[in-house]
Amino acid sequence: MNKAELVSAVADKAGITKAQAAAALDQVLGGISGALRTGDKVTLVGFGTFSVANRGARTGRNPRDNKPIKIAAKKVAKFKPGKKLADEVNGKGGKKRK
Repeated sequence: MNKAELVSAVADKAGITKAQAAAALDQVLGGISGALRTGDKVTLVGFGTFSVANRGARTGRNPRDNKPIKIAAKKVAKFKPGKKLADEVNGKGGKKRK
């Protein structure tokens, strides 16, 4: 599913226009991006947690000539799915435990 398909699905489910759904999605994604940019964590209960991790500098290999190259340290975005999302992906959604 791409962004346009997601916007259409949200518009249909929420009973709003595609323009309103696109604006809402852009604001949600912008809010998540802004929080990650400042180093904050974003937790959506039942869905998952977005966070920032530091990846240290390391040595890699150029696949063309197999010579070592230095890869600089950087920050990367991470996502850890919540239990509800993980259960749904694994076909366990909707089942209640006893």
